[in-house]
Order: sequence, then structure tokens, then C-alpha cells
Amino acid sequence: MMDQKQARLGWPLAVVFLGVAGAAEAGVGYLDELVVTGTRTERQLLDTPVRTEVVTAGELKATHARSLKEALEHVPGVQLREIHGKPGYEVWLQGIEADRVLVLIDGMPMTATTGSAIDVSQLAVLDVERIEVVKGAVSAQYGSSGIGGVINVITRVPEPGLSGELTADAGSYGNQNPSGDRTDAARYGARATVQGGNERLALRLSASHQHSDGVDPQPESWAQPGDEYDRTDLTLRADWQVADKHRLSGTVAHFQEDSESRYRLPPPVNANQGKEESVKRIRFSLAGTHRGAGVVQGGWSAVHETLNDDTLKYSAGRSFDDRQSESTLARFSGHLGASIGGGHFLQGGVDVSRATLKQSKDQASELGGKKARRGQELWLQDTWMPASRLELVPGVRFQNDSDFGTHTAPKIHARYDLARTDTLTAFLRGGVGAGYRVPNLKERHYLFDHSSLGYIVKGSEDLKPEESVSYQFGGGVSWNRHAWLEANAFYNDIDQLIQTSGTGVVSDGVAEYQYENIAEARTWGVESTAGWEPSERWRFTAGYTYTRTKDEQTGDALNHRPRHQANLGVDGPLILPGLSWSARMRYQSDEFVNAGRGTESPGYTTTDLKLNYQLSSDLRLFAGVDNLTDVQRDFSKASEDFRPVGGRFLYAGLTVSIGK
Repeated sequence: MMDQKQARLGWPLAVVFLGVAGAAEAGVGYLDELVVTGTRTERQLLDTPVRTEVVTAGELKATHARSLKEALEHVPGVQLREIHGKPGYEVWLQGIEADRVLVLIDGMPMTATTGSAIDVSQLAVLDVERIEVVKGAVSAQYGSSGIGGVINVITRVPEPGLSGELTADAGSYGNQNPSGDRTDAARYGARATVQGGNERLALRLSASHQHSDGVDPQPESWAQPGDEYDRTDLTLRADWQVADKHRLSGTVAHFQEDSESRYRLPPPVNANQGKEESVKRIRFSLAGTHRGAGVVQGGWSAVHETLNDDTLKYSAGRSFDDRQSESTLARFSGHLGASIGGGHFLQGGVDVSRATLKQSKDQASELGGKKARRGQELWLQDTWMPASRLELVPGVRFQNDSDFGTHTAPKIHARYDLARTDTLTAFLRGGVGAGYRVPNLKERHYLFDHSSLGYIVKGSEDLKPEESVSYQFGGGVSWNRHAWLEANAFYNDIDQLIQTSGTGVVSDGVAEYQYENIAEARTWGVESTAGWEPSERWRFTAGYTYTRTKDEQTGDALNHRPRHQANLGVDGPLILPGLSWSARMRYQSDEFVNAGRGTESPGYTTTDLKLNYQLSSDLRLFAGVDNLTDVQRDFSKASEDFRPVGGRFLYAGLTVSIGK
């Protein structure tokens, strides 16, 4: 008879070598989606030499995704982790932490709310065309912070004519609503877009607001495991077709999050405390695409972003630790490409950036003034077809940092078509690339003062850059572009890994930790994806990822990396015209809380069900149940249980469209 652990592995092992990120809009096959992140040129997903996974606009619509976090939940191998002390989530890829995953909007980076990792729950899915995921440091297009991979959110171009859309939804956690009333709308939101113009000039104004009361299995108690928050996005975009071969795009975006955390300090303190946090992000961006005479093409983009993160802690009768932090990011990128004789498409580009950080506590600076960092990066890449079935993509990236000098990161990717007919495509694809990440300002200068929780974390100016080598190799097969199967093996070798380590200093019961280059780590495994689209209205998708890790100094596995992950999805019609359903299942195995002590967080399986009813061309009704199986962590062991915070969530909503 199988033991409990074998039983938990049963169904994901049964779908080994199956999986994809999601469904496409009706009439557009998943493999025909155009992608740009791997090579900066438009390629159909089936034909790209750099392995890319896509969350399509159709998938976002079918699953009612409200944020980037919800959009990425069903991508095979993507691990979403709670950010400690915040009501948000970060993304890990191939067992590599979020600090080393680059999140982009239209190819341009963002300032991390936590100082290192992007909180993907803060990014509303507004006017998104698709989301592209490239795993591993195999593309020369991207530099520091891309050791684990790249997630590129690509937004839609504003359309001519006058049109708009309004979506609203609300739902309940039942008896886990913080109010104690099962019928309350504990989470609700609204999103609206209006756009207009002509073929030359078009504008779009988009807004989103999301509110959550949080999640609380014991509403009568003070502590609340799921934080309360309000998130508001406002974005204005203008696109100007200056001439047939020249286009400009400008965006102004404002984001505001206000949240509150409530917790009870453990013995011997046994006191109720809370934290109020306010996050404000203002982002300006400008970009241009240009085509010259003949085969020359290029583009440029510039972004300036300011992020303010203010926190205030409180307990009975007093407030304390009034901390204010401001981060800025300014970046200019430009690239140029041209077809060269002999089957070459040569590209080159430059990135210039400047980041700053200042932080104060109770009006006193904790950093000794504003800290700044500058960087210049140059990259070259050649897409070469030496034979009709072979494509090579060699590249190199040169990086110069104001604090860490220069570094060179070569990359190469290749694809070989084993078969290429009207009905059958079979290929091998692989790559190897060097990764490089300089310590960010947080790791060098930031101070996390959680004295009330018994610890502080200090930055270190003695840190060295992290270096990595990423190996990716796999293959795939497609039949009639409606059925596909793909597998990819990966191996990531990371040196000078930056982590926190105890300094041995304990003052007044407060332990001190510091960022140090203390580890050499390896992650390796196999990812597999597949799907079948028998018709425009039926899709079957699934995925399985096997991940192993090792800390080379201790010989232990790395913490918080589940060995097995699996996804399964079904989309199909129902009886009434315009009525459809979607099911998404996710499995995650046990993961180490502390590999040295052998403590583990339990594995789990969740299921989401979605309904969509296109009542007319202007009105869509939708409803869903997230976490149908009501899987939830044991809050009495919260420090060793990383299963979902929220239990079963039921919701309903509608979308009203005008114009196109």
C-alpha cells in the first residue's frame, strides 16, 4: 500500500510531460501567439529559438485574473511566494529566488517595493496583450537581476475609434470574512478603460481599484492572517503614429496601496501589534519604434519611476517605528537591428540606468544620506541561420557598474528542426548563458528593523556580485499546430549567492542578521508542457515540473523549493450559447522550511472553477470559486506551514463594453 507521501505524488506523476500556460482567444491557437522577449523580434511561439511561455489575453479573460499574481498562478513551474510582512507575492523561477527574476512592463524594469523583489500582486492586469515568461539567464537582451529569468508584461496599443469597458466583481470567504458575516463582500473591485482616437493618434485612460478586508479564521481574535488592503491604479497612455515607419508611445501611471497587518507577538511578550503601510508608485515612460531604409529597424525607451514606502507600527496606546523609504529608478534603453547577408540578423543595444535609495526612521536617516548606483550596459546578439533547419542565437552583454566595475556575460541559444511539414513540427532547443547580478541598494544599505519581532537585518557594503551559469536543453513536437508536447531540462549554477546570516550579536533579546555572500547553490530539474486544442472552444492543458536544489556549503537542499509542481486545465462550452467553463488545478509537493533540521511544509492541491456567459456583445457575466477544495494552512504552525492563507472564495461579476 502507498504511504501518504506517495499518494500525494500520484496525480502529478500521472501527468508528467504535460502542460502549458493557458488558452488563447477563440480562433487564435496558442502556438500561433507572437512573442518578442527572447529575441526582441516578433516570432510565433512554436518557432522561437528561445523557450518562452505565454499567458494570453484569452487566459486572463477565462480565469478572471485581476493582478499579475493571479495571471501567473497557472504557468507551469512558476512559484508564487508570500512576501514576509507584506500582503503581496513574489515570483521564483527554476528554484531561483525573486530577487533574481526580472519583471518588466513593455520591456522596461520596475522598482521593487521590497527593495529587491517585485510584488506582482500590486500590478493590475489592465489592457494586457500577453505575458511572456523566459526562464534562465540565456538571453543577452537582459542583464543584472535576470539570473532566474524574465517576466515581460506586454500591454495593448490603444485602438482608434471610441470604446470602453467596465468590469466589477465581489466575493466572500464565508465564515473567514473578518467581519464574521458570511454574506459580506470581503473582497471586491472594479476596472475601467476608455480609449479613442484615429489611426495617427490614440489615447487610453485606465483605472483599477481592488479592496480586501483580509482573511480571518477567528474574527473574534486580534491577529488576522490575511491583511486588509486597498490598491488603486490609474494609467494614461498616448500613441502617435508620426509617420508610416515611426511610432511614439507615452505613459503616465500612478499606483497607491494602503494596507494593515495585525499580529500577536509570541511568548514571552504576548502582545497585540499592528503595522500600517502606504506604498505609492509614480511611473513615466516614453518609447519609440522606427524603421529605416531597407532592413534597418530599431527602438528606444525611457522610464523614470519613484516609489515611496512608508510604514508605521503600533500597539496598545502607542505608535512607533515611523519608517519612510524612497527609491527611484531612471533608465534609458536603445537598440538597433539589421539583416546582414548570409542569413544573419544582427542586433545591438545600450542600457543606461541610475537608482537611488533613502530611508529614515522617526525622521532620522538610517543610511547616512541618499545612496545611488549607476550602470551602463551594452549588448550584441546575432540571429543566424547557417542551414535551413538550424538557427543559432549567440550574444554577449557587457555591464559596467559604478560600484562594481565591468563584467562580461556571453550567451548562446540554438534550435534545430528535426521535422518541418504542414502537419508535423519536431525540434530540439537549448542554450547556455552567464548571469550576473550586482548587490542592490537594499542588500548593501537597507535596515530591516523588526526589533518588536526579535530581529533586525542589516545591509553590507562588502558584498560581491553574484555570478551564474544557466543551462537549458529540451525539445518539442506539434501536430497540426493544435496539439503539442515539450520538455526542457535545466541546470543553474550560482556562485557568491547573497543571503542573510546571523552575526551572533544579540542585544536586549534582539538577534542581528546581515546580508553576506555565503552560499554556492545549484538548481536543476525538468519542466514539461503540452496541450490540445481540438476546436476553438475546447482546450486541454497541463504541466509538470521537477526541481532539485543544493547548497554546496552544507550539502542540504535549499529551503522553500517544492520538488514537484503540476498544473492541469480544461476549457470548454456548456449547454447555452455563449456559456463556457474553465477548470484549473495546481499541485505542489512538500517543501523544506529548514532543510538542516528536516522540517517541511505540507504539500497541497487546489482547484479553481470559472464560468463565463457572453449574454450579448456588450455584456458578459462571470462567476467562480477559487480554492474549491478549501485547502488552508494550519495557523497554529504558521511559521512552518506555507499552504494558502485564504480558504474557499466565491465571487461573481460582470463586464460591460461600449464601442468596439
